[in-house]
Amino acid sequence: MIWFTSDLHLGHKSVIQMQDRPFSDVTEMNEMLIQNINDVVKPTDKLYILGDVSHHISPEETSELVRRIHGRKYLIFGNHDLVQNPEKCPYNPALFEFEGPYLKLNAYGQNFILMHYPLLTWDKVRHGSVMLHGHIHSDPSYNESEIASEIRRYDVGVDANGYAPVSIDTVMDWVKRTPLCLKSEPMKFTSKGQKEE
Repeated sequence: MIWFTSDLHLGHKSVIQMQDRPFSDVTEMNEMLIQNINDVVKPTDKLYILGDVSHHISPEETSELVRRIHGRKYLIFGNHDLVQNPEKCPYNPALFEFEGPYLKLNAYGQNFILMHYPLLTWDKVRHGSVMLHGHIHSDPSYNESEIASEIRRYDVGVDANGYAPVSIDTVMDWVKRTPLCLKSEPMKFTSKGQKEE
């Protein structure tokens, strides 16, 4: 099975208040996020972590927490994963089967683009490819609103998904409900960068 998650922010006390996460302290948050992953991800499953594994803790502390997470892990760098060196993640590389800023994935006959940041456009967007991202800490309504907007862009972050990872089956069910938008006219913007109506 394939799973996706993002924006765990392990060790980040302030994210509890900033995102109104239902945890009393950072230890409870760390333990619950890891438990929520391990409840569904098997050691042989693939787990794509789309950035911001931790914040305000050392790479060594982060690596120890990541070591406890089940699955064959693939890391897409987030803005909080590259604080020491913009080219190299400081976590133990032996924990991940892949590390990088961007990844293309084809599964179930579907093209996926994986990146920490949501993009306005991406490879094969007009052929139905799906953008998976994190970073924005959206609430669960975001992914539903993307369906209405005919945008195949899905936030796999924990804040949008009940503080748990998202299975590829869940994403594929969402894709089936998201129309493929093939508008012939490109978006036009004013000189101030605002979208023209």
